Amino acid sequence: MPANPKYLTPAFWPRFAKISAAILGSYFVTLTFHMMFIAWFDRPTVLITTAYTGFLMWVTLMIVTFIAKSGWKMWALYLVLSLIFGAITYAGTIYTI
Repeated sequence: MPANPKYLTPAFWPRFAKISAAILGSYFVTLTFHMMFIAWFDRPTVLITTAYTGFLMWVTLMIVTFIAKSGWKMWALYLVLSLIFGAITYAGTIYTI
C-alpha cells in the first residue's frame, strides 16, 4: 500500500533541513553535551559512559527531529543547545583545576 501523498514533504529544502538536523544537529548536541560532562567531571569515567549514552542520546534526538514539524526549528534548537553546552564546557575548562 503506497504512502498517502498528503503526509509526504514535496519540497527539497524542508526535507533536507529535517534530515540534516537529524543527523548532524543531533550529533552536535550529543557531542557538546558529553564534552560538558568531561570538562566538569572525571574524564575516564565520563568517556566510558559516553560510549553507551552517546549513541542512545543521538538516536533519541534523531527520532525527536523526525517527529517535529519543522526541520528549521529543530536546527535552531540544536544550535542553541550546542552553544549552551559549549559555553558550559568552556567555563568548565577555565574554572576547574
